[in-house]
Amino acid sequence: MFKTWSLFVSWFLVFGFFVYGAGCNGGHQPANQPAVLIKTGKNMQLTSPAFGHNQPLPAKYTCDGQNISPPLAWDDLPSTTKSLVLLVDDPDAPSGDFVHWVVFDIPSTITSIDEGQKPPGIVGKSTLKTNAYVSPCPPSGTHRYIFKLYALDRILSLTPSATKADVLAAIKDHVLDQAELVSTYKR
Repeated sequence: MFKTWSLFVSWFLVFGFFVYGAGCNGGHQPANQPAVLIKTGKNMQLTSPAFGHNQPLPAKYTCDGQNISPPLAWDDLPSTTKSLVLLVDDPDAPSGDFVHWVVFDIPSTITSIDEGQKPPGIVGKSTLKTNAYVSPCPPSGTHRYIFKLYALDRILSLTPSATKADVLAAIKDHVLDQAELVSTYKR
């Protein structure tokens, strides 16, 4: 009886470890996703006077309106912040993640962006290969537009040809805090 019980427990532990290990993906990121170590205190806040979190983006800021960027504001940056990164993307695009805006090396003294303005800093490449804000223009259905702000302990000093992937690779191990604001839009 003891031998049978012991064999059962051993089998259970081995099977459980195998299932747990398979479910955890061995701690690896998918090949197309750069690993980003986020050191976050969850203090930063990113807001917009034009829309609330998980609320519709006004048409004014889309291809159906004025094609301008929405106003954004942030606060509670870590005191050691040297620069900021702003990324805006649509994970629901038919071809996968569509990048609408990449801005990096934003001075840590900046706390907001007026509508239709780019913050001081360097604008990188969107999915359309432009160095500008690309207004949401979903072909169908409701899409999410995720505004992400990262506070960094360094200045990136990348060139304007940098893409979202380049920026994510460069910020690895340099993120002090981050904030996210999600909007939706349906045509």
